[in-house]
Amino acid sequence: MEYKLLKLERKEGVGIVLFDNAEQMNPTNPTTVAELTAAFTELNNDPEVKAVIITGGDHIFAAGGDIPYMSEAGVQEMEEFIADAGYMVSLITSSPKPYIAAIAGPALGGGTEISIACDIRIAADNAIFGQPEINLGIVPGCGGTQRLGRAIGWSRARYLVLTGEIIDAQTALSIGLVNKVVPVAELQETAFKLARSLARKSPAALRTAKEAMNYAENSSLSAGLEHEQKVWSLLFAGSDQKEGMKAFLEKRRPQYTGK
Repeated sequence: MEYKLLKLERKEGVGIVLFDNAEQMNPTNPTTVAELTAAFTELNNDPEVKAVIITGGDHIFAAGGDIPYMSEAGVQEMEEFIADAGYMVSLITSSPKPYIAAIAGPALGGGTEISIACDIRIAADNAIFGQPEINLGIVPGCGGTQRLGRAIGWSRARYLVLTGEIIDAQTALSIGLVNKVVPVAELQETAFKLARSLARKSPAALRTAKEAMNYAENSSLSAGLEHEQKVWSLLFAGSDQKEGMKAFLEKRRPQYTGK
């Protein structure tokens, strides 16, 4: 696919999705959703890509919905749009590969929702977050009323969704919305080093860990623990477990195959 609003790069086992429409604040519209869907599908299916970074560079992540477009749209069009957007985001959460959001500048509305779908979030010190949809007479529609509470707790999520308040990077760190805050000049390097380190780990173990945690979000503790024990045991049928432990004993870097 030819990307017009994104740039796609692969480097050392890492796939990098770069929002590339900063002049328009990287808005979320049907074209953006279609391109992101294609990019995530491409990277998820690429055996050479072991981890993925989503970023907008050093100035803006994504400022949310394309309001000029949405203001003229009808119910059926918006129903189809948000279903497509939801599927696009599900490609992050259901991927067997770890996704890292490297966030600088505004990550608002859909920008926040894409970031909270990622497994790890690193923010630059100039990042801001929020779900300001309430100020436009709508509500978050791509996970903001669902994943945000799971990420930071329902009390904090209710406050952000109902007030539409914008928070800075340090506040986001303090409530657990992001995992780390770094100077903006260090954001891309920090994210890439982390992604590269993940790309060197066992794909089988990463896939299993992510799937088990996804399972935990939708099950009871007892069911989750039972599931964890089963998938833990199954890893011993694969070659990655044997290679990982052998490499540890031999004091060398393991060479994983993902099996």
